[in-house]
Amino acid sequence: MSKTKLVYTCQSCGGIASKWNGQCGDCGEWNTYTETLQHDDAKSKVAARMQGYAGELSQQIQLLGNIDTLPQARIVTGLSEFDRVLGGGLVVGSVVLIGGDPGIGKSTILLQTLAQLSQQQPVLYVTGEESLQQISMRAQRLELNSDKIQLLAETQVERIIAVASQVKPMVMVIDSIQTLFTELSPAAPGAVSQVRETAAQLVQFAKRSNVALFLVGHVTKDGQLAGPRVLEHMVDTVLYFEGQSDSRFRLIRAIKNRFGAVNELGIFAMTEKGLREVNNPSAIFLSKHPKPISGSVIMITWEGSRPVLIEIQALVDTSYGGQPRRVSVGVDPNRLTLCLAVLSRHGGVNSSDQDVFINVVGGVKISETGTDLALMLAVLSSLRNRPLPQDLVVFGEVGLAGEVRPVQGGQERLKEAVKHGFKRAIVPSGNVKKTGFTGLQVHAVDDLAQVMAVFADL
Repeated sequence: MSKTKLVYTCQSCGGIASKWNGQCGDCGEWNTYTETLQHDDAKSKVAARMQGYAGELSQQIQLLGNIDTLPQARIVTGLSEFDRVLGGGLVVGSVVLIGGDPGIGKSTILLQTLAQLSQQQPVLYVTGEESLQQISMRAQRLELNSDKIQLLAETQVERIIAVASQVKPMVMVIDSIQTLFTELSPAAPGAVSQVRETAAQLVQFAKRSNVALFLVGHVTKDGQLAGPRVLEHMVDTVLYFEGQSDSRFRLIRAIKNRFGAVNELGIFAMTEKGLREVNNPSAIFLSKHPKPISGSVIMITWEGSRPVLIEIQALVDTSYGGQPRRVSVGVDPNRLTLCLAVLSRHGGVNSSDQDVFINVVGGVKISETGTDLALMLAVLSSLRNRPLPQDLVVFGEVGLAGEVRPVQGGQERLKEAVKHGFKRAIVPSGNVKKTGFTGLQVHAVDDLAQVMAVFADL
């Protein structure tokens, strides 16, 4: 008989401690330890098993150059924006983890996807949070052709795998992974050990049976996926739903993708009939101002594998407190502080006594460095109350020495600007080729001094 002992497992990172502590020693989170039973002879069993496997595993080693690669079989979901984020479609046997705030549309888009796929292949929707009647009511409200969708209300992972082995679906949805449990762990559903063990069994089943699997995950108040971080490492793709509660637009971003581009962005609009894909994403992020306004700059960002036009707005006002405020929505606050310092040192524009507010229109979060030039021009425009032309686009990275560096996909960004009717552009010299674009006046700049000169002539 194996002995068991009481240990404490962190609900954030999965770290194990012999006694309870207020703070996890591995990840630093507070009040995350819970009691867990652990078998004493687990290590001896693993060691004995490894000794038996050693001879077999040595015979399975192959040279990388001798391995034949096969094209990845993909399933088209019927939603082009969803396929874009997945890397061109759903790979057979892949596991996709999708997270987002409650009510943002995770279950809706998966139900729409299964309704499309069920017309050609068997699908299975497993729910642990909602009843079958609730899902049926949602399908009727969305007017989906859902007659061929197979539903299962179950939370025990062994039973789910047994049913899936019988019906043999090509695509399966688990909604959600935090509601499942396995008999192998005594912890409650949603605990670290339960999430880790149930996810491991489902991933093994998906790989063994070539079933494309969607896992719906809860998020914390910080917007991160709940449960251990190992859950993100176990799956092939991690998708995040983004969007504001007062906006009808929803963004799906690929944080991890073994079969496609990382940081790819899919854009949808929430309607009464569900999520509808947006074919021209640049148009929704550009405000139609009746006349030029100060502090508004149009930049071209690179999202995944395509350029997208985004409007960045800045408001600079006199600070009446002891500490000037630096507020940025959609842009890294540290990036804003860096840009203001470079603008002061190399541009002669001092904002130490000014409150600076930055907002990216549409609720998009931009992480690339190509926003530097747009941030500086937006601040400069608001500070001097000088509106920039409405037919101007900007992109470029600015270094600490005031140099303007080229960014990825410069020519593709300029093509996107021409397609939307822009006439002028301020870009790094490294992104300009000898062959220009018809109807587009390009101002190539090498440093911040040239940027200030172009701004004075606009």
